[in-house]
Amino acid sequence: MALIWLLMTLVVMVVPGHGEVFTAMTDMSRLLTTEGEMIRAVENFIIAQEEKLEKLKKDLYEMERVHDKASLSPEDFLANPINAYLLVKRLTVDWTDLQNFMTDNSMGQEMLTNLTSMAELLRWPDEEDLNGAAVALMRLQDTYKLDTAHLARGQINGKIHAYRELTASDCFELGRQSYNSGDHYHTTLWMNEALNRYEMEANKTVTYADILEYLAFSTYMQGNVRQALKLTDELLVERPDHQRALGNRAYYLEALNSQQAKKLGEDSDNIDVEAVEKGYTVTENVDVNDAWHRERRSYERLCRGEGRLLPQVAKKLHCYYQHGPTDFLRIGPVKTEVVHIHPNIYIYHDVLTDSEVATIKELATPTFKRATVQNYKTGELETASYRISKSSWLKAEDSETVTRVNNRIASITGLNMDTAEELQVANYGLGGHYEPHFDYAQREEKDAFKILGTGNRIATFLFYMSDVEAGGATVFPHLNIALWPKKGAAAYWYNLYPNGEGDVLTRHAACPVLVGTKWVSNKWIHERGQEFRRPCALNIDALE
Repeated sequence: MALIWLLMTLVVMVVPGHGEVFTAMTDMSRLLTTEGEMIRAVENFIIAQEEKLEKLKKDLYEMERVHDKASLSPEDFLANPINAYLLVKRLTVDWTDLQNFMTDNSMGQEMLTNLTSMAELLRWPDEEDLNGAAVALMRLQDTYKLDTAHLARGQINGKIHAYRELTASDCFELGRQSYNSGDHYHTTLWMNEALNRYEMEANKTVTYADILEYLAFSTYMQGNVRQALKLTDELLVERPDHQRALGNRAYYLEALNSQQAKKLGEDSDNIDVEAVEKGYTVTENVDVNDAWHRERRSYERLCRGEGRLLPQVAKKLHCYYQHGPTDFLRIGPVKTEVVHIHPNIYIYHDVLTDSEVATIKELATPTFKRATVQNYKTGELETASYRISKSSWLKAEDSETVTRVNNRIASITGLNMDTAEELQVANYGLGGHYEPHFDYAQREEKDAFKILGTGNRIATFLFYMSDVEAGGATVFPHLNIALWPKKGAAAYWYNLYPNGEGDVLTRHAACPVLVGTKWVSNKWIHERGQEFRRPCALNIDALE
């Protein structure tokens, strides 16, 4: 295509009259000049194509190098969230750039067509996946207090390194995805880092103007109008005819001269309502109560491993061999750790073998679907940003292993499994988490388990099927405890008091997986069938 365009340009430049060349030698000699121009044009074309091909070769070499490294141990490589983000970006943003290059000629188009025909065999991430990967990195950054510059250098907690540092383009894309989500705080963090990287790069990976455009408006939305105006002026030096920048500049000047600018101020975090109404950005819900903030702080603190029990509480905790309540445990007692009292929360060690873990994973993986939550108003199941994982459900008849695991839960808890839900298996991906929630249905969720006809979820039995290198704890914000995944162990607690009321202290969360992968399986045990196994207490206020 580029060669055809070049030749058409030459034709436009040199349009001889019909039969006016061969009739005189003087005109024939001028053809040599024409041929010389043609030669130089083709030479320039070849040089340009060779430069593009050379760049493509370098990009391909880098992709092959990374691919070979990742293929040695895919799970270990992708356990690093920065590596995982860069893979998604390569197959979305970077792949789009490659496609644009390859469509310059018919051979490239044919190769793309062949690749497209394999779509059913290949899995391509889309814009939603890219946004999810970017948001996951922000979640990890906030929860674990990760420094932006350290992340850009590929470092997590100063010890774990990605296969390379982020480029200005990588940082820009993180900022762009934050902007598209209406998150101007993270936009400014990552666009500033993109600027820092841009200044260090010999071969620029993104344009200076593009960074400034996003950074200027997000700075404005953060409340710093003067800095936004300064950045916009820099943008207009770079691109004087940038229409949006010209419009924004006028708007910022107006804002500085208005009463609204005084309310915003450089140290304010209020959002200019007028800017939202004019469609510059999306508004965010900031009307969240203090209780939510307190719980959030406790949740994130526990995820970082900063929670400590009071000495008078910790001294009551202990370990022992549990020999009941069933005869099976008299023969083979289980190692039991009491991690909290009232509500009682237990960790059972070595209750799931490696072979059982492997079988459960193998059975569950083919039927994995995005994990859902129940809308308490409609009762419908739906995906939610506060629960990121994939899960599937295994019936007892699916495998002898599942039957054996169900029987083991019954032996340890002494509860009836006939009315329990199927064994749920979950795998947490990039930044996978489940924010604070109750396992039981609250009073306003009257129809939550109506279709099951088995009452509320009386207890939870949670198996850990993998170790997690960093993050991924199960935390109880109101109890100030964190349970760290250990392959083969299981956590157990009652969700309901003996009188059937929900125990609000069992509100818990799955912290984001920082490095590694997290596999769990759980059994939600229901009230029906437990009447004589865990009877109602004579005292309505009884805790156990």
